[in-house]
Amino acid sequence: MACPTRELLDRVGSKWTVMIVLLLADLGERRFGELRRRMPGVSQKMLTQTLRQLQDDGLVSRRVEPSSPPAVHYELTRLGGTLVGPLRALKQWAEDNMTQVKAAGGSA
Repeated sequence: MACPTRELLDRVGSKWTVMIVLLLADLGERRFGELRRRMPGVSQKMLTQTLRQLQDDGLVSRRVEPSSPPAVHYELTRLGGTLVGPLRALKQWAEDNMTQVKAAGGSA
């Protein structure tokens, strides 16, 4: 039997996924280029793949504005919004406790 927690972490556990969800939660709807500028180190390919996966999972919606060039906007769906609280709690736990985890011999 599949473990829902493991499945969820497999889908949203990457640093880019967490960053995208929290950015969209804080800033609201954003264009691809703005997301990329706010995510140092992410490649265009990785951002595209991550946004596509979030769309496929129903967590992010994509809206294309017909202009030249087309403006593509992303925002959290209602379902994606329900993920924000747990991700913020996990982020806070990590900030509060990773020093102790590393000191106990855990890998970085």
